[in-house]
Amino acid sequence: MRQPSSREALQKLGIRHPIIQGPFGGGLSTERLTAAVSNLGGLGSYGAYQLPPDEIGRVADRIRAQTDKPFALNLWVSDHDAGALSPEDFERVYRGFEPYYRELGVDKPRPPERYHHRFEDQVEALLEARPPVFSFVFGVPPAAVLAECRRRGIVTSGAATTLAEAEALDAAGVDLIVATGFEAGGHRPSFLARAEDSLMGTMALTPLVADRVKAPVIAAGGLADGRGIRAVLTLGAQAAQLGTAFLACEESGTTDAHRELLFSDRARNTTLTRAFTGRLARGMTNRWTEEMASRVGELPPFPIQSWFLSKLKPAAVKAGRTDLVSLWAGQATPNLRHRTVPALMASLLEELSVR
Repeated sequence: MRQPSSREALQKLGIRHPIIQGPFGGGLSTERLTAAVSNLGGLGSYGAYQLPPDEIGRVADRIRAQTDKPFALNLWVSDHDAGALSPEDFERVYRGFEPYYRELGVDKPRPPERYHHRFEDQVEALLEARPPVFSFVFGVPPAAVLAECRRRGIVTSGAATTLAEAEALDAAGVDLIVATGFEAGGHRPSFLARAEDSLMGTMALTPLVADRVKAPVIAAGGLADGRGIRAVLTLGAQAAQLGTAFLACEESGTTDAHRELLFSDRARNTTLTRAFTGRLARGMTNRWTEEMASRVGELPPFPIQSWFLSKLKPAAVKAGRTDLVSLWAGQATPNLRHRTVPALMASLLEELSVR
């Protein structure tokens, strides 16, 4: 297997430092955060999977207004785990949520025409927006999409949670592969097997992938400081992707309540749960994760679970409630120290310069 040069990833991405900000969905990404990381020599990323197609181009324009450096837009390739609910099924699912809707004073929602935007429509808008980097999770885009990215000069980056997924991405000709360990906060973007059966740690997954694929590897999961970045570079990665460390910065779109919890002792306790979206994800334990743990077999799949819970979120946030909302956090969260992108980037670069 041809091994890529140690700087191939940086050259492909057009960045100075081997630091990539993980993309966040659900309003947690901001143009300000993305641009701040890119302006400091890393790769800023924007999670666009919840955006309507006609908003994707506008987001790209707003990022470009704040930086002339490369950045990534991120989508979910697999956007549905189930079809629309019948009226009877909708009522059955709602009954599980009804006590919480009543508690927060939220009216019963009407069934939507669609629970989530279609990837096919979103990726068409993304190609039109032509971001420097298209990163994606939960699968491999169709060959025609990857070919169009190459034609337009868009670098592609796909996430793998297992060696088999990394090899599938490599065979498809994806430019960069993100080897993401189970320590990471947020969703486990597995696509060849159940996420629960794809729980490999970053330190084991990174060298397995780096030794067996042609594309440069980016490591993600449980990385919060320069020590972690140095470790994965030693194991064969060419860059590191940090999520929670950037989510904790004031430039992100998370709530102040969530941000404070990231710097509290609560961050010592995280769990993998399907309770928030129907897909496995890591966050801090709270009332919702605990009460849903005994009902996991009853929960509807993504995006239905996510849609019902999204109707509760505004009321919970307005009331300052953190017991009924997702509190995404990786296992390394207790080591977070920095609250702004400039402070975090300066610390990471200083630690990386110490050999």
